Amino acid sequence: MGQQRGHRSRAAAASAAALMTLATACAGDGAAASDDPAAADPVGTVRAAPDSLVRAGSSRARTAMEMASGGTRVTVTGRGGYDFRRRVGRLDVALPQEPADTSGRRPPVTELLAGGDLYMKNRGAGVPADKWVHIETASLSDGNLVTGGATDPFAAAELLRGAGEVTYVERTRLDGVDVRHYRGVVDLARAARAASKEHRPALRTAVEKGFSKAGVPFDAYLDGRGRLREVRHRFRVADATVASTTSLYGYGAPVRVRLPAAGDIFTGKIAVR
Repeated sequence: MGQQRGHRSRAAAASAAALMTLATACAGDGAAASDDPAAADPVGTVRAAPDSLVRAGSSRARTAMEMASGGTRVTVTGRGGYDFRRRVGRLDVALPQEPADTSGRRPPVTELLAGGDLYMKNRGAGVPADKWVHIETASLSDGNLVTGGATDPFAAAELLRGAGEVTYVERTRLDGVDVRHYRGVVDLARAARAASKEHRPALRTAVEKGFSKAGVPFDAYLDGRGRLREVRHRFRVADATVASTTSLYGYGAPVRVRLPAAGDIFTGKIAVR
């Protein structure tokens, strides 16, 4: 009997030791997570992301915009490149097929982004095929964060200058690249005040006229150099919800953008389609 009690005592001691070891290991894991440099200053890290793009110079870009209103959901995708130093870019934007259109796949809309200017080709009924449509983004109620079907990649990054309530989520991989995932909410007014002179007027318009809520939730993924690899914003416009995703890759890739001459810009009446 005494021998059995001895065995039970030693078993209980061993179990207690195992539990203490497990607890210590768990505490150690938590300490390691809190010591991760990526968690030290999430707000400052995210707000600095636009500056890292300027240092990088240029990149390739993919965009996706999903708009949901009632029971209708529409997705618009784009692909191209952006020069962050010159604040110019080009995207080929694929619009969804109109249900009544049986002529085949719609050709993509070519968009040239130049700070506060947007040039579009193959956009708008009645516009000749060789002409461009020119729009000042500050004239659009949402500052062209949504209207063009693709958020200007640098404007998407500049929204992060207004980041607040930022949480470091985890380290993960995105398109084969090690990244750090942050989540938070953008204060549009703060972003507009801190934006570059090229995008400040458009973002100010978005604050004053475009959005039903000033806070824009986001998820941002930064690589080891602080460069933005992907950012997802969720906008609320009137009765619609818009999820905009901008993915950046191929840093340093050359981006050639030639803005249209005055004679190439359509000056007639446009019916947007």
